[in-house]
Amino acid sequence: MPRPRKRLAGAAKLDRKGLAGKRTKTKNPGEASTKVENSNPQKTSTSKNCGKNLSNYWLMKSEPESRLEKGVDVKFSIEDLKAQPKQTACWDGVRNYQARNFLRAMKLEEEALFYHSNCKEPGIAGLVKIVKEAYPDHTQFEKSNPYYDPSSKQDNPKWSMVDVQFVRMMKRFIPLAELKTHHQAHKATGGPLKNMALFTHQRLSVQPLTQEEFDFVLSLEEKELS
Repeated sequence: MPRPRKRLAGAAKLDRKGLAGKRTKTKNPGEASTKVENSNPQKTSTSKNCGKNLSNYWLMKSEPESRLEKGVDVKFSIEDLKAQPKQTACWDGVRNYQARNFLRAMKLEEEALFYHSNCKEPGIAGLVKIVKEAYPDHTQFEKSNPYYDPSSKQDNPKWSMVDVQFVRMMKRFIPLAELKTHHQAHKATGGPLKNMALFTHQRLSVQPLTQEEFDFVLSLEEKELS
């Protein structure tokens, strides 16, 4: 998730429904943070390798280190999620059409890898699950919010969010550098991470995963980083 200070799930004042996009800001090679990915609404169809058979697994990026966006700290780590009531929060602030469409495609109980982005050591920190399907993101209507969108209308909101709940921390943090090594090797061998969106669509803050990709990442927990 990569957003402004998270609101508690259900704290939005508007009627809810669902949509979302996300932001991006690259700090580390091969990794894009979660802020502002501007994408053309006409180009929302998922590209060849990102979004083919929308699966039940996802990767969601959020910034674990403090960074001010229009005076608001957008930090939100997996530890912050874990500290929320019921360990649940809304995933707001997505402002990219393709990422928004992925949010809209999410179903209850689907799992996502929580990815720490735009930080000293980016990588996968834990697991979350979807506990509320897409509904309108209240931040698009809040003038004081860094994700305010004056072009979005309450009767036809552009942006959506979902609610996510903490499942568990990874048994060990899986750094981007390790994932990149596997991705490069798998491109040559046809392994599970050969088309992983984290590398083929770096700027997307919400990304689909195949079951193969998801299972492979979880298998890395059991292996010591050499």
